Amino acid sequence: MKIYTRTGDRGQTSLWGVAGDRRVSKHDRRVEAYGTVDEANAALGVARAELGGGELADDLAWVQHRLFALGADLATVNPARQHHIRAEDVQHLEARIDAYEAQLPRLRQFILPGGTRAAALLHLARTIVRRAERRVVALYEHEPGPPELLEFLNRLSDLLFVMTRAANQAAGRSDEPAEF
Repeated sequence: MKIYTRTGDRGQTSLWGVAGDRRVSKHDRRVEAYGTVDEANAALGVARAELGGGELADDLAWVQHRLFALGADLATVNPARQHHIRAEDVQHLEARIDAYEAQLPRLRQFILPGGTRAAALLHLARTIVRRAERRVVALYEHEPGPPELLEFLNRLSDLLFVMTRAANQAAGRSDEPAEF
């Protein structure tokens, strides 16, 4: 199978639909949403590569698989299709947030994104996830969809925030308070 199909050369792409593929513009809200999820997944791959291994990397691997599924959910326009992202996935993120927070000092002020390279990459991925969430909100204003996708993205940005702090803590680096 060739990687190129030439079917997108005129600025359109296919969605998985009810009766075959549905062609839409590459700047369609749905394409913007799943494209930004893909971008977030790639950023998480960079952060995961920087981490090398361990608990943070293992959690990121799970997240990457779920984001791939979330992107597939967004690329599908068949309302009868079962979605991959479920309430249990959101609950899993919440459990991981709680586990990381239990190991961190209480946060009493805003912090600057940064610290170690791994933490900085996680902060960057967090901001991309936030953009993906905004893209899904924009999509849902026109085409309502499963709430679990938005809930997942919202919790994921929280998880990534606590993971940045955990990465800094593991490296013996303090979070830098924001001054304003």
